[in-house]
Amino acid sequence: MFANFAVPDFFPAAPEIFLLAMTCVILLLDLTVKSPRRTLTFALTQATLLGCALLTLFLFILRGIASQEFVANYTFSNMFVDDGLADFLKLLTYFTVMATLFYSRRYIEDRQAIPKGEYYVLALFATLGMMVMISANHFLTIYLGLELLSLALYATVALNRTSATATEAAMKYFVLGALASGMLLYGMSMLYGATHGALEIGAVAEQLRSAHEMGSVDKTALVFGLVFIVAGLAFKLGVVPFHMWLPDVYHGAPTSVTLLIAAAPKLAAFAMTVRLLVGGLLDLSADWCAMLMLLAVLSMAVGNMVAIMQTNIKRMLAYSAISHMGFMLLGLAAGVSVADKPLGLMAAYSASMFYVVTYVLTTLAAFGLVMLLAREGFESDRLDDFKGLNKRSPWFAAMMMILMLSMAGIPFFVGFFAKFAVLRAVVDSGHYWLAIAAVLFSLIGAFYYLRVIKIMYFDEPEADNAQPITACFFTKALVSANSLAVAAIGLFPNLLLGICNASLLDVLPRI
Repeated sequence: MFANFAVPDFFPAAPEIFLLAMTCVILLLDLTVKSPRRTLTFALTQATLLGCALLTLFLFILRGIASQEFVANYTFSNMFVDDGLADFLKLLTYFTVMATLFYSRRYIEDRQAIPKGEYYVLALFATLGMMVMISANHFLTIYLGLELLSLALYATVALNRTSATATEAAMKYFVLGALASGMLLYGMSMLYGATHGALEIGAVAEQLRSAHEMGSVDKTALVFGLVFIVAGLAFKLGVVPFHMWLPDVYHGAPTSVTLLIAAAPKLAAFAMTVRLLVGGLLDLSADWCAMLMLLAVLSMAVGNMVAIMQTNIKRMLAYSAISHMGFMLLGLAAGVSVADKPLGLMAAYSASMFYVVTYVLTTLAAFGLVMLLAREGFESDRLDDFKGLNKRSPWFAAMMMILMLSMAGIPFFVGFFAKFAVLRAVVDSGHYWLAIAAVLFSLIGAFYYLRVIKIMYFDEPEADNAQPITACFFTKALVSANSLAVAAIGLFPNLLLGICNASLLDVLPRI
């Protein structure tokens, strides 16, 4: 039995192994740290993420030297893949989590009810879950990564034990998340049966391709399973009608946790969606394309219209996230319609990836600014808390204006080019009505972003909100650099778009 066991190649999973080992070390060392600020835990957490980034870069360079063509590496019986998509999204994930923890440092220090060590450790476990999701090439690996991420996030939402709102948000997130995970698992089991026991994504695609060529496709079981898989993916992306958890969790969780949920997991969810739908289920694209179009239109409609009525900026950004993820789905749906045109297919999927990356970068800075303005006993999460910000701090009012204009899709910020790239892919696919709907909903959405700018520049600050900003220099510098990057990438979008194109080359040839 054991004589036939082949020792897997652990090298492609070196960043994951390193992160898991260091997380266990940090968990034990944190028990000996007496300082309530947990400076050592914070430093080790950031060093661990930096180490993961260096390992990922080293593996990327090594793949290029070994093959000259950056061929994907598979290990653990093809359950895990190290390719261009995985390397790029992992590097972005490290940066996003590092920035999230940096923004969160003073915020959680000012709130004694939030255990600092546990927050950092759970953030690392969530990062590990995202990394596994990004590199998953097997239904089981996808599910393991998803559950590791989800369980860590459920716990972080409830970290503030003295807050009834946070506890309620954690319960909603847990119950609805468990339901979505069950739907995803049930859909995978249906596909497992319909494809004669295939669990590896490539094997599923091969089984579907062979059955389609032979004309022996049992569409009933396949489409039934596909519906459940799309529902599970839609929940993780937070699109309508599986968005119910998003506003309550964003609002109820501490802002540091809200940012942890709002930014980096979108990268992992995008990777999981591409690998499952495009890499494994492309032969069912006619079915899931129609579903994605419906989800996209509903998300843009509900997200933009309901966001107008919000008075809490965290809830506003939650509904904004719903509309943005709907916009991203347009690119994935458009790629199907131009599958017979390789350049059009690449443009559609790279536009979708570009949209997710730029959205994460913008959201990171937006919540960073919300935490920058917060202080002990004051959350700064109401829209009224931003009144007169220009009089308190013209620089950070300008940074917030850049972010709001980018999210609204105003030229020449990165949000405009992200929307333009997706709309161009939709038009090329022939779905003109979809492009028109997306433009109309974007115009509606511009209202609530411009309202934030109006509040900052034309309203008088409230009496209890005239205190100076007390964050440290490094946090202010990082928020500023993050915001200016949104403007800079808007001026030179082709570089990032080219990287998105190159990272997808490992995935698209296999379809």
